[in-house]
Amino acid sequence: MLPVKIHLLIGAVALIAVVAVGLYASDFTAYLGNNPTTCNNCHVMDAAYESWYHGGHKAWASCGDCHTPHAVIPKYWVKAQSGYHHVTAFVFNNIPDSIRAKEASKDVVQENCERCHAETVATMLENAQAMDRYCFDCHRSVAHGERGISLLPYQHMEHDQ
Repeated sequence: MLPVKIHLLIGAVALIAVVAVGLYASDFTAYLGNNPTTCNNCHVMDAAYESWYHGGHKAWASCGDCHTPHAVIPKYWVKAQSGYHHVTAFVFNNIPDSIRAKEASKDVVQENCERCHAETVATMLENAQAMDRYCFDCHRSVAHGERGISLLPYQHMEHDQ
């Protein structure tokens, strides 16, 4: 009979092999980059990708420029959280018809609007402009184009406003 340490070693090696094959098969390193086609690997992202592709920000920004923080550790923390949610949705066949931004995601996008458009924001702060809304409350079509071109027929539901 083999000692317990050998069983643990065999189990650890098997686990590492399974994880390594999974990471290789899923092209895991692509998700660490900023290529928008990687974000479009899931059919749920088709409308977001297509509207970005035909929208105004394509020449200036990719998905991560708006949807992830720019500091290294927060950026990869957000990517890890998103990846976890995407993988569990896929594994448990709980894929939503459309993805809705969480409050934390909205805050990240807002911070990135302010970072890229700092001069405009500074000008707004000089005036009596209320700063109680997200930029995309008024400028929703800027990054992803007009919502009417979406491939998703149910996007104008009341809870989406």
